[in-house]
Amino acid sequence: MPTDTDLNLLFALNALLSEVSVAKAAERLGLSESAMSRALARLRESTGDELLVRAGRAMVLTPHALAMCDRVRELVQESRAVLHPAGADFNPRTLQHLFTIRANDGFIEGFAHQLVARAAHEAPGVRLRFAPKPNKDVRPLREGLIDLDIGVLGESGPEVRVQALFRDHFVAVVREGHPLLAAPGITVERYAACDHVVTSRQGRTEGPVDVALAAIGLVRNAAVVVPSFSTALSIAAATDMVALIPSSYFEHLRARGTLHSFSLPMPTEQITVSQMWHPRLDRDPAHRWLRGVVLEVCRPLNEPAKAP
Repeated sequence: MPTDTDLNLLFALNALLSEVSVAKAAERLGLSESAMSRALARLRESTGDELLVRAGRAMVLTPHALAMCDRVRELVQESRAVLHPAGADFNPRTLQHLFTIRANDGFIEGFAHQLVARAAHEAPGVRLRFAPKPNKDVRPLREGLIDLDIGVLGESGPEVRVQALFRDHFVAVVREGHPLLAAPGITVERYAACDHVVTSRQGRTEGPVDVALAAIGLVRNAAVVVPSFSTALSIAAATDMVALIPSSYFEHLRARGTLHSFSLPMPTEQITVSQMWHPRLDRDPAHRWLRGVVLEVCRPLNEPAKAP
């Protein structure tokens, strides 16, 4: 078939081969008989074959037409599948894919096990790769190096899609038996007077807590700076230092009983943890499934606490 042939003729050819009748083929495609006759003429010119010939009062297919029936039917089915809405036939159980999710250690330790369990149940062919989050640079999303970025929104740029997952806040964490716990009521002065272990991927010694303390004329001593919350907790468990940990992360550690958390004695802003992706993946059915799983796993944090 010449390269400039109208590919709409493929659907006309399929109807003609199936119905072996110009009138019935026209009715099947919602065309007039004259329009279908013109399509048949063009098909004859393109293929160099009569395709349908009269045999008495009926039409019959030529040998060439008979030989192409199955192939034409398959081509039409494939064309329709390509033009179907994305995800129309999506089934996570048959999905074979590796997703790369970038997140900090707090999210990974708190939620990765739930994501893995959901994926294993709903999409056994899916593999999850969790990548560290050294910064808030969106280039890995833009360049397709990661599928999903989870964390607190930075300078994302207009091309990044964002969906809030849950609101979070920081709590102070100390070892059981810490001197701060000896007396009732932890004042902001007693809190600031302690040595602190600070978590920062960039090695910064100050953050929002220091801004809040400075507003009331206080300064804390950042005695140690570490890159991960898990390291901060291990130091707090073995010393008299105070760690600052996201509440959502500390929740899954409460059962261990070796650490104690308390609310900060001064007001600080809450943070919003979001999932971010590149818009080219907006309508991808596999990626939409992944985003849905992440959202469902995080949903309990958005539900009000139930009375005991």
